[in-house]
Amino acid sequence: MAPVPPESIAEILRKAEAEPQGLDYQLPVPVLALRVDVKEREREIPVHQHEMGQLVIALRGAVSCDVPGALWMVPPQAGVWIPGGTPHSNYSTANAVIYYLMVAPGADGGALPTQCCTLRLSPMVSEMIQHLAVLGAAYAPGDPTDRLVRVLLEQLSLMPKEELSLPMPQDARLRRISRAITLDPSERGTLQSWARTLSVSERTLNRLCTSQTGLSFGRWRRQLHMMVALRELSAGATVQQVAYSLGYESPSAFITMFKKAFGKPPVTYINDRLQFGASVVRDDTSERPLRVDSQIP
Repeated sequence: MAPVPPESIAEILRKAEAEPQGLDYQLPVPVLALRVDVKEREREIPVHQHEMGQLVIALRGAVSCDVPGALWMVPPQAGVWIPGGTPHSNYSTANAVIYYLMVAPGADGGALPTQCCTLRLSPMVSEMIQHLAVLGAAYAPGDPTDRLVRVLLEQLSLMPKEELSLPMPQDARLRRISRAITLDPSERGTLQSWARTLSVSERTLNRLCTSQTGLSFGRWRRQLHMMVALRELSAGATVQQVAYSLGYESPSAFITMFKKAFGKPPVTYINDRLQFGASVVRDDTSERPLRVDSQIP
């Protein structure tokens, strides 16, 4: 197959928003990296799937990936791996800078995970992906870019996994609740108020949540809030802003809950991740990475 010009690839990806099921196409190369700049508003792409595997990385801002049965968060210096054929939707915060690494079926030789997971990325792997986006889609077997891709895939398979997901229900009523919370962290609905809104009993709603997520409604809602908190902190919100937006009476109460969920206070957690990677978002106009503005595949 002849290499596809970057403009053609960008056009195909833009169609993902209007035609989410139409993103399945054959990569012109084994691995392709793409930079995405999200503008002033948040962005969400509906559920879609494709044969190629996809690694989602946020260098600035934050992204959450919704797959069947789980919500995955993309924190600083990590990427969410979505195997080919997995239905998913992505939500990004405003002004995010995101990189996608797309891997053709079989290109990794079976070395990458077969299930969704979060991979903690080394600075070298992060820089290799950014550099590959600059190089674009025109490379041939055995040339320097192809050799870079082979090393990148090998190193990616060695990255440690992290558990940064939350069980998500499939029931439409519970999905309505999760969507309301993820889109508006200030949503204050209780089990009682949601049961009334959904025309079910509190007992039924709690039992349904437990059967589909393994968590009581209250515990699932708190953990969902922590995932939203991680997203907002990664996007640059302050601890105070997140605490009050989630309805905590004080930042200290939020810090205590965050520490229980992630093992560290929020500022320490975010700073540790940034120091681990120390990657810089490229704004040098002399380098023009393959990018699609405001489109999240």
